[in-house]
Order: sequence, then C-alpha cells, then structure tokens
Amino acid sequence: MPQPTKFTQAQLDWLPWLPPLPADELTPRHWDGLVDPARAKSAYFMLLARDPDILGARTRTDKDIFYNPTAGLPRAERELAAAATSRLNGCIYCASVHARFASHFSKRGADVDRLLADGVDVDLDPRWNAIVAASVALSETPTGFGVANIAALRAVGLDDLAIADAIHGAAFFNWANRLMLSLGEPALEERK
Repeated sequence: MPQPTKFTQAQLDWLPWLPPLPADELTPRHWDGLVDPARAKSAYFMLLARDPDILGARTRTDKDIFYNPTAGLPRAERELAAAATSRLNGCIYCASVHARFASHFSKRGADVDRLLADGVDVDLDPRWNAIVAASVALSETPTGFGVANIAALRAVGLDDLAIADAIHGAAFFNWANRLMLSLGEPALEERK
C-alpha cells in the first residue's frame, strides 16, 4: 500500500512492522485489555493486545482524556492538542485521526487544514494558538513547558481543568506518537 506523503484529514490505514495478535488467540484477558471489542479490527490495537494489561491501562487513559465530558476543555480543543502534537512529531496517522475529530467538534475544518499544511506555527486565533503552543512546548521537551504557557492558557480563558486537559491531550499523544511511529507506518486506505 502506498504511504501518505503529507498531513491530511483523510482516513488512513496503519501497517504494523510486527505481527498483530491473531483474533482467534484472544482470551477473555485480551478482550478486557481491548476495552472496546471493535478495537479488535485495528492492527495497532491487536499488536498492543500482546500485552493486554498495558493496553487496557492505555485505552482507559485515552478514553478518559478525550471522552470525559464532565468539565475542562471542550472535546474539539482536546483533539486540537493531540493533532498539534502529532503534527510536530511527524505522526501522519495520529494527526489525521485527531485533526478529523478537531474539525468535527469545532466545525473549523479550514483552520485544522492550515495546521496540518503549514505546521504548528500557523496563526489560528489567540485561544487555539495558546493550546497549540503549549502542546508544542510540552512535546519538544517537557521542561520547555512552564509558567509562560500556563499564563498564556489562562489569558485565553482556560481554567485549571481545561489546562489539565490540554496538558493530558498533548502528553498522551507525545507518548502515543512515539509508540505508533516505532511499531509501523501509515498507509493510504484502499478504496473498496
């Protein structure tokens, strides 16, 4: 399958370099680790299912960061933090997934396209710029993130829970990008 050569919001495939766990070898412990049975259709999650306890912890953390609606940052901006981090790290696959979610929840697809095309220095608006800048600072080197980033986030209206969500989205995807980039590669999805 051909590889994508640029960042995109298109649906992509992901091809592992190691063999995923075959579906017929899944035990109840593996299913528990997958958390969501539909993830058994993903080569990435089936590869990670080789260590079901770690996969379960990873997936529950991911779900809490992105799907917990009780307070904090709106979903679109959690996804923006993940998309910006993935763009910086060169993870075309993760950037495509989180850019689509950021576009869907924000209805700002053109701005998300600009982030993907022009990079993390693009001027979007003060709030999104602060979220992107904080995500980039944390991703480049955690000690590069600090008081100035917190002040910039506060200046655009983020409270403590929203700031925590931005940090969690960026930090989780800084780690997830490195895992995904070391285990496989993106591919253009085959048209059926």
